[in-house]
Parts: sequence; C-alpha cells; structure tokens
Amino acid sequence: MFITRRLAIATFAAVAVLGLAATPALGGPPFICHAFELSGSPSLPWGTNTAAGWNNPAATYDITHLTVDVPKLLASGMPVSARMETMRRATIYAAKDRAIAANLLLALEARAKANPNDPNALFDAGFLIEAYGQASRVYEWDMLQGRAKQEWTFRKEPVGTGVKLIDAALAFNPPEAPAMRRARLMLASK
Repeated sequence: MFITRRLAIATFAAVAVLGLAATPALGGPPFICHAFELSGSPSLPWGTNTAAGWNNPAATYDITHLTVDVPKLLASGMPVSARMETMRRATIYAAKDRAIAANLLLALEARAKANPNDPNALFDAGFLIEAYGQASRVYEWDMLQGRAKQEWTFRKEPVGTGVKLIDAALAFNPPEAPAMRRARLMLASK
C-alpha cells in the first residue's frame, strides 16, 4: 500500500511537471496579445489573417462606432472571456485615435459609476483601464513596426486603476467570479 501511494504521488508529480513543460510560453501584455474565447458571443469585427497575430483589426470597421458598439455588446449577458475579447479588440482599434479611446473609457467608467452594484459593469471598466495600460507598453516589447507603430497612440498608462474596479466586481462574488479571478490573476504582478 505504501509503495502504491508513493508511486501514485510520483506519477502525479511527473505528469504535472510535464504538463507545465508542454505549456507554451506566451509573451507580451496578456490583455492585448492573447485572444480570449468568444464562446459564440458577438463581438467587434476582426481580421481573418491569422498570420497577423494579435494586431489584426478588420480594415473595414469604422472605429468612430466604438463608443456605441462596445457598451451595446457588453450590455448582454456574455461570458467574461467574450467581454475580455471584445475589450481587447476595442483597445487595439482605439489605439489609433486618442479621442475615441478617451470617449470609450469615459463611457465604460460612467456605466460602472451609474451601476455600482453591477459586477460586469465594474469589471468591464476595470479591464479596459488595464488593457489601455498594457497597450501603452507595446513599445517596451517592440511589438509594432512601420505604419502600425506610427499610428499607435497609447504611450502612457491612463490615470486610475482598473485593478480596484476588478476587485470591486469580485467582492460581489457573482456567478462569473471564477472567470473574473482568472483575469485578475493576469494582473497579479501589479
């Protein structure tokens, strides 16, 4: 019995180590560089060129619609991962126009302020603030080239902290809390 238990523990440890070793190392700011699962939910249009990687906005999308489109999409009961993907895309679109970026952030902050007991509204505003902050650091990672680098307007983090809003959303312990916690863990180094 003792040997079987030791063998089981050793096997479990080996599988855990191999599982970690097989996990690909992902670089770059996580709220910007890594797509999140939409789970069939609607989102902002996105490019189809998978070789373009993280920065693949649809060329035909009119970014002047962001301030209307994003809150409308987030108003539904979409899963947290789809909310995150929508705001990731919005951040990349908004990076081309400071005024649009500011207006979108104001819209989500106003929505959170008007609905202080809505964990999704708090989470959305917090996530967007943190996504903007991460987008301001793409230069550190040397992630943009040529025209894309010239068009990128995020150069410093926005004033405020999204972490506090995400934590406030988690304090309500909503059904979406596990997914929100996973997003919060991506900010653990802050």
